[in-house]
Amino acid sequence: MKNSFKTILALGFLAISLNACKKEDLNLRPTNDVTAENVYATPAGYKNSLVKLYATYALTSPSGSDNSDVGGLNAGFADFLRLFWTSQELVTDEAICAWGDVGIPELDYGTPSPDNQFLRGLYSRSILQITFCNEFLRESTPEKLAGRNITGADVTAINRYRAEARFLRAYQYWVLMDAFGNPPFITEDDAIGKVNPKQIQRAALFTYIESELKAIEGDLADARTNEYGRADKGADWALLARLYLNAQVYTGTAKYTEAITYSSKVINAGYSLKANYMNLFKADNEVNNTENILTINYDGINGTNYGGTTFLINAAINGDMNPTTYGVPNGGWGGNRTRQNLPALFPDANGSQDKRGVFFGTKRNVDAVGEFTDGLRITKFKNVTSTGAMGRSLNGTFSSLDFALFRLAEQYLIYGEAVARGGSGGSVSQARTYVNLLRGRAYGNTSGDVSEAALTTDFYLDERARELYWEGHRRTDLVRYGKFTGSTYLWPFKGGVQAGASLPAYRNLYPLPLADLIANPNLVQNTGY
Repeated sequence: MKNSFKTILALGFLAISLNACKKEDLNLRPTNDVTAENVYATPAGYKNSLVKLYATYALTSPSGSDNSDVGGLNAGFADFLRLFWTSQELVTDEAICAWGDVGIPELDYGTPSPDNQFLRGLYSRSILQITFCNEFLRESTPEKLAGRNITGADVTAINRYRAEARFLRAYQYWVLMDAFGNPPFITEDDAIGKVNPKQIQRAALFTYIESELKAIEGDLADARTNEYGRADKGADWALLARLYLNAQVYTGTAKYTEAITYSSKVINAGYSLKANYMNLFKADNEVNNTENILTINYDGINGTNYGGTTFLINAAINGDMNPTTYGVPNGGWGGNRTRQNLPALFPDANGSQDKRGVFFGTKRNVDAVGEFTDGLRITKFKNVTSTGAMGRSLNGTFSSLDFALFRLAEQYLIYGEAVARGGSGGSVSQARTYVNLLRGRAYGNTSGDVSEAALTTDFYLDERARELYWEGHRRTDLVRYGKFTGSTYLWPFKGGVQAGASLPAYRNLYPLPLADLIANPNLVQNTGY
C-alpha cells in the first residue's frame, strides 16, 4: 500500500476529521462540515476513510506537522510512534534523553506523574484512533451500506476494511492495556453523545482484545497478500502471539501454549528474514522485505511530522556525527542515547562481531542525564537507502523510513521464550533453530550459534534486547520479567539515582491522566498514584 497510501496523504485527508481529542471523549461525532453522508457516499469514500485510519499513525493532524489532533500537546510531540516509543524505551535501560522538556526527566527516572504530558499524549492519541475506528464501524454496517446502494464486490471489500478497522482498534486497546491497565472503554455499539465512558479492568480488556482478533481473522486478507502497510492475518496472529506472551501480566493466567500456537502461525505463513539486518532500518526497507508484517508508513516529503522515524533518527544524532550520513543533512537534535546496559549485551562497543549493535561515541557510562555525549548514541535507523542514496526528505530533516510494528524476528523470540516458560506444542530444538537464524544473520556465520542448554528465559530477555532494541518492546519485556520495578535489576538513573534505585511495584502500570480522572467520575486511578 506504500505508494497509494502516500499518494492519498499528499492530497490531504479526504475522510472525516475530528476536533482535537478533549479529555477522553471516545464517542464524539465529527464536528466539521465534512459529513458522514458525504464521506461515505461511495465505495471510494470508504477506501479513503480506511486510509485515514492508517494515516493517523503517521501524522499528527490533517493540516500539517505544525498542528495536532491531540489537544494540549505540542504538535512536535504528538505523533503516535514518538509517544509510544517514549513510553516503552525512555523509562528503561535502553534509552535516556538529554532534554529538559517538562515530563522527560521523570520518564528518564521511571517516575512519571499522573500529569506527565507524554503519557497523557499517548493515552489521548490511542483514544483518538479508537474513536476514528468506532466511527468507521458505525458507518459501514450492512444497513448503512444498503441505504447507500453499495452492493456486491464493494460490500465484500468494505467488510475487509471493517476487519482492518477492528484490528487497528484492538491494537490501540492493547497499547492502553499494556501501559495503563484499566482505561475508559467504548465501541461502535455505545450511544453517541456526552456520556462518560465506563472503565474496563485489565483482564476484561484482555478478553475483549483476544475475542476481537479471533473474530476478524476470517475477514482479513491472507498473510502477505494485502496492500503494503495494511493489516492481514499475519498481523492479527502476531498481535495475538504478543498478547498471549504477556497474558500472565495482564490477567494473572499464563497462556504460553497459545503464544506458541500463534507465533507458529506467523512463522509458517511465508515470511522470511531479510538477509541484511541493518537494511530493515533504511529508507527503502519496503523493497524485497518479507520480514516486516505490518508497518507504519512514512513519507519525508508529503506526510511530515516531527515524530515517527524522523524523531528516531534526529534525536539520536547531533552535528558531530555528520547528519548527512543518516539521511537528514539539516537534522540532528542531540537527545536520545543508550545507557551502558545495552552495549554491554554485545561483544564490544561497536558490535563488530554481533553486527546488530551499532553505536557511536566512546563514553558508555551516563554520568550526567543532560549531557548527550554521556552514553553511546544509537545509529540503527537511517533515512538512507540500502544502496547509499538519500531517502526522501523535505528540507533534509524528515524521514521516509517505515517502522515495523511487527516483524518475523519477534515471532521467533516469542516462540522460544514461550517454550522456555513451559508452553506446549513447541520444542527447544525448533526454538534453537529460530534463534540461530537470527544470530547467523547477526554474525554472518555460525560463530554466534547457541546450544539448547543456553536457551533459558534470561537468555531470551537479552536476545530480545539485541534483536529488537529501540523498537518499542523494552518496558513490556522488563515488566514481564519482573525487572522493571524492584531492585533485582538496576540501570543508571533508574529511580532518579545515578547508580540506580528500586522502583515500587505499582509503577509497572502508568497512571491514568489527571485531567481524565477529574472529567470522568467513572475512572478510578491505578494503585499507588
